[in-house]
This record gives sequence, C-alpha cells and structure tokens, in this order.
Amino acid sequence: MHNIAVMPGDGTGPEVVREGLKVLAAAAARHDFQYETTDYDFGGDRYLKTGETLPDSAIDELASHDAIFLGAIGHPDVKPGILERGILLKARFALDQYINLRPVKLYPGVQTPIKDKGPEDIDFVVVRENTEGLYVGAGGFLKAGTPDEVAIQESINTRKGTERCIRYAFEYCRERGKENKLTLCGKTNVLNFAHDLWQRAFNEVAAEYPGVTTDYAHVDAICMWFVKNPEWFDVIVTDNMFGDIITDLGAMIQGGMGIAAGGNINPGGVSMFEPIGGSAPKYTGMNIINPMAAIAAVQMMLEVLKEKEAAAAVDRAIAHVTAEKLKSLAVGRTGYSTSEIGDMVAERVREG
Repeated sequence: MHNIAVMPGDGTGPEVVREGLKVLAAAAARHDFQYETTDYDFGGDRYLKTGETLPDSAIDELASHDAIFLGAIGHPDVKPGILERGILLKARFALDQYINLRPVKLYPGVQTPIKDKGPEDIDFVVVRENTEGLYVGAGGFLKAGTPDEVAIQESINTRKGTERCIRYAFEYCRERGKENKLTLCGKTNVLNFAHDLWQRAFNEVAAEYPGVTTDYAHVDAICMWFVKNPEWFDVIVTDNMFGDIITDLGAMIQGGMGIAAGGNINPGGVSMFEPIGGSAPKYTGMNIINPMAAIAAVQMMLEVLKEKEAAAAVDRAIAHVTAEKLKSLAVGRTGYSTSEIGDMVAERVREG
C-alpha cells in the first residue's frame, strides 16, 4: 500500500492533479498495486484565510507518507515569494529532498524549437542539488535604502551535500543504462571555491564508478550545447542555481512547460513530484490547461515507488497520446480539454 499526500495547490493545479490521479488509478488497476491519498489544502487560498503557508506541524505528517503529489503553487493575490519560500522551499529543506530530478525527454509528436532534432536526440536527465547553494538564503543588506546599499547573497556548498548529490547522479546514471555518461556542469574558471569543491568531489566519486564515462562543461557551454547538440547528454549533475536555470531551457527544447515534470527526491525519505510550470490562474476552471506534465510527474512517482511496470506503461501512454492525438501542447490548442487528455492517457494505460 502506497500512502500518497496530495497538494493540489493553486490556480489550475487542482485540474491537472485530477488528471494525474485519474492515470494513477488506471495504472493501479492494470498493474495490481494499492494506494491511498490524503488531501492537503496548502496554497494561496489557505494563506489568505489563515496567514499560514506550511505549518511545522504538517512536516512530520507529510514525512509519514510514501510520496507527495503537488499541483502548483502561486496565487495572484499573494506577494511573489511568500508561497514559494513558505511551502515549496520549506518542504524541500525540511524533508531533506536534496535531489531535484528533471528528465528532459522529447515525446513523439511534440514540437521542439531545435531544428532537425527529434526524440532520439533529446532524452537526458538533469540531477540538481536541491537544498544548498544560493537557495539557503544566507546573506543580508548593509545600508539598505541608501546610495551606498550593499546586498550580499552567499552560496553555501558543503562536502556532504555536494558528494551525496554527485553519488546519487552516478547511481542514477548507472541504473538508467543509456550511455553511462555523466557530465558535471559548473563554472570552475570563475567560481573557484564552490565549484572547485564540486570538481574535486566529482573526481573522487568517479573513481568508484569505472563503468561511467565522465566529463565537465561550464554552464554557459551547457546552454549552447542543449540547443546545438542535445544528443551529447545522458545525465548531468549540477548545483542548485545552475540546475534551476538549465532545466527551464531543457523544458523548452522538450516542448515546453506543458510536458515538463520534476521530482524533489529524498532517497531515504519522502519525495515530492510536480509539473514544473506555474499555477496559470487566468485559466482556472476553463478545462483547457494541458495536464501532461502532471501525468508525467505521476510516472516519475511510480518509478520512485518501485512500480516500474506501471511507470513504463504511463510513459508509453503519454508517448502514444502525444504522437497520435494532440495537435499542440499549448494552452487551449491541444484539440482536447484537460479532462479528455487525462481520459485518453488513462485509457491507454488500461489497455496496456
């Protein structure tokens, strides 16, 4: 029995979560596993009513689940940053979800802005460190509000945090078994303290994985090669800030936010899965948002829950629907409603 916490969130989050759960139910019926869900209303509406984001009392409760399925966070009536820091970052840090896992996969039938590239060229994974770096919030202001104001933002990188992320990437690369190639993305020529630590840890851990080929690329070169030669990549490991940036570029070359899913992973605890796009509040209730990213998040969740056959079935179903049914991934241009897309993927999963 898998116990899954469900946080539909804001805007169109509940609509795409509904379709993800529809596909999860089809996968469970077809592949004979059981699960139960518990709903949590953390998000903008709750904050506006109570002033509460993610209370400390909820952390232990969330940690007692096997996985968390998140819709989207972001409310037009809440100042930017409050919900992101108070819910998303708090959950990642408090639950020690130290890996952000982002598959960048171009499905059949999905258009990419990269000329002459197809699904065989765009199929790699970014492993992003998720709890350190610039995102820890270390720093402050001096002489705020004056012409001499100074703002300091510090990037905190520990040997423990760096090495466990790198080790996860090596293990993931070996298990993925595609090209067994792991690329370290950094900026060692400029960030010669933090990224020297990353390079040394990477080299030392690499010695334990002789079957994995390794290389290194500066983050600016990575951005160029994502566009020019995405087929060069298998698995990429990088720090928190660079990972945040390059995965959005990855989303664009795989067809856009409508297909991009991510996982916040704690290998020894509870992990959280989500579409990486926003809450799109202006489309709320219109039943036109594309739920494929949320469905892909369910596919990732099934992988981590060790329901491998079910995960593979959902992946195949997504590929079938993108290749055979959808006119576009753009909002309102798919040719189908949100619920109809969920129905098609679920039906394909049931068919096997």
